[in-house]
Amino acid sequence: MGFFAPWFLAGVAAVGLPIWLHLLKKHRSTPLPFSSLMFFEQHIQSSIKHKRLRYLVLFALRTALVALLALAFAKPYVHQQVLPRNRAGEVAVIAVDNSLSMRAGDRLERAKQMAKTAINRLGPGQRAQVMAFGSRMQAMSELTDDHAALSAGVDAVEPSDARTSFAELARAARSIAQSLRLPVAVQLFSDMQQSGMPPNFSDLRLNQDVRLEPHPVDKQVPNFTVENVVAPRRVYDAKKQRVLATIAGFGTKKAERIVSLSLNGRVVESKTVTVPENGRATAEFLSLDVPHGQNKGEVRIDSGDTLPQDDHFYFSTERVEPRHALFVHEADNSHGLLYFTSALEASGQTAFLIDPASPEQAANVSPARYAFVVLSDVGALPAAFENELRAYVRGGGSVLIALGHNSAAITHVPVSDVRFEETRYAGREGDRFQTAAWLDSSHPAILNDNRWEGVKFYQAIRVTPGDARVVARLSDQTPLLLDQQAGQGRILIFTSTFDNVANDFPLHASFVPFVEQAARYLGRLDAGPAGVPVGSFAELRDSKAKGSSVEVIDPHGARALSLEQGASAQNIQFTEAGFYEIHRPTGLETVAVNADRRESDLAPAPQETLALWENTAQGTSGAGGTSESGQRDLSLWWYVMIAVLALAVAESLLGNKHLSVDKEVA
Repeated sequence: MGFFAPWFLAGVAAVGLPIWLHLLKKHRSTPLPFSSLMFFEQHIQSSIKHKRLRYLVLFALRTALVALLALAFAKPYVHQQVLPRNRAGEVAVIAVDNSLSMRAGDRLERAKQMAKTAINRLGPGQRAQVMAFGSRMQAMSELTDDHAALSAGVDAVEPSDARTSFAELARAARSIAQSLRLPVAVQLFSDMQQSGMPPNFSDLRLNQDVRLEPHPVDKQVPNFTVENVVAPRRVYDAKKQRVLATIAGFGTKKAERIVSLSLNGRVVESKTVTVPENGRATAEFLSLDVPHGQNKGEVRIDSGDTLPQDDHFYFSTERVEPRHALFVHEADNSHGLLYFTSALEASGQTAFLIDPASPEQAANVSPARYAFVVLSDVGALPAAFENELRAYVRGGGSVLIALGHNSAAITHVPVSDVRFEETRYAGREGDRFQTAAWLDSSHPAILNDNRWEGVKFYQAIRVTPGDARVVARLSDQTPLLLDQQAGQGRILIFTSTFDNVANDFPLHASFVPFVEQAARYLGRLDAGPAGVPVGSFAELRDSKAKGSSVEVIDPHGARALSLEQGASAQNIQFTEAGFYEIHRPTGLETVAVNADRRESDLAPAPQETLALWENTAQGTSGAGGTSESGQRDLSLWWYVMIAVLALAVAESLLGNKHLSVDKEVA
């Protein structure tokens, strides 16, 4: 027996109270009147009789009551052996981890051997199912009691490039127990990688019908990896490109590694980097010469460790010709063209070439040839050209419109249904200028760190936004930048000009990133990263390509989709590392896929974490833990308090009885 609060046992000293009441309390005699004591002999009266215990049963009750009260506050407990619950019909789930980290050495083979041993230990008639798991669960056998079929399911588990997700395993275990309405015992065979644990521990929760038995396969081993590569997804000129690679070591000592850059199977450059202990190093290459078309790149290191699958990092890059953009402006006002073109050149943006034209000249060209169209403070457009622009936008094209004194001559924004209200000027009689008081930094045309501070706006056209999204406002609440969706296209409206007359925006550093981001947004220049992780999805067709057939070639050169899927699938998930080729009617796209580098950290989860995970199905009881089997601490507090209550009642009844007898004697 033990005590949760043993310091309360000091209260046993209060047992002296009933002893004082019954034995040590001074005897007092009741004086009686008497005539004279002169004939009595004086002597000392013995007090032994008065110090004898009286009412022994009452004394015992009071002493026991005080002692039990002290014992109750000390919270006594006893260790109780808890027998396993009745788990009749328990189903075993043989879960084998086949994520990337299990490729280190012979981890997967040893895990499969341990799983087969667990199958042979199953009870007679006990059913089981073999599951492989990484980022998702995959059934490798039916639910059966046939050991041969279960062993065949274990043999069928193949290594993958997926990432470990113990949260997905816990979710699947809860789902299996709920669907079968039977208790489930999960036999987990894994390297128990720490990086596979979810950020929120509650995601590992198991219900009371699930019992977890983890079987760690291996301890941490040192590992080097190419953690990340930064390379251009698309190249628009013949300049040599920059590639930056990050080399990481997990559980490693300081070492030198040779890093090689390859393009289309040919080594471009190699260099040596020093990776600090448990640290990272970078290798910069400035000699990437990208030929036209799709190109397959790779950065590789000579690690020599037990996990070679993460010693290389794939990336894809494409050399394409710049796209043309149409810039429409009045013949007598070319300042906006000068500033806009200069801003694109200053940003280093080579994806677009600007073709200037007056409204009359633009009427003779087709907008469909251009990535986007800019209308810079133009008046009335030729009706045929404006109708073409409307059709161009509805079909997915983009238009950037800047409003100035020429635009004010008409009643509505060209191409758009946004209506004019008035022209706002800043003059001497009021504010000399307005500023951009509010910017929506979530919009692609606005950078988070680009606040347009210090820009002075002297003239702006106030418009009624309607269903357009307001992206920026002036200090007098005039909408400055609006984004309107029309059909499948985009219309970006800037209610001032680019010519340094209505504002001084072109003279500020914020003008260059705005022009660059607006051009990328309007031209749908979403190049994306040069590589994506395993498990990512890619869109195969949009609404315009509906009904067309798409062919996908996996890293092994085989078709990833059937003919039926190629004609109807909207997207595809990349399940392994390597290069995928997507053949669309519009052209070829090469996608580089890499395993999640969190798998490269082979450190296992602490034993304390695993123990907590095992106990999530049972929870805790009182101050001591309780589990499904073994020992638990059983509190005796309630039993002691019941005894205290019973003694208190008995003491009260017996004390009243003796008190009544004493009164009668008196």
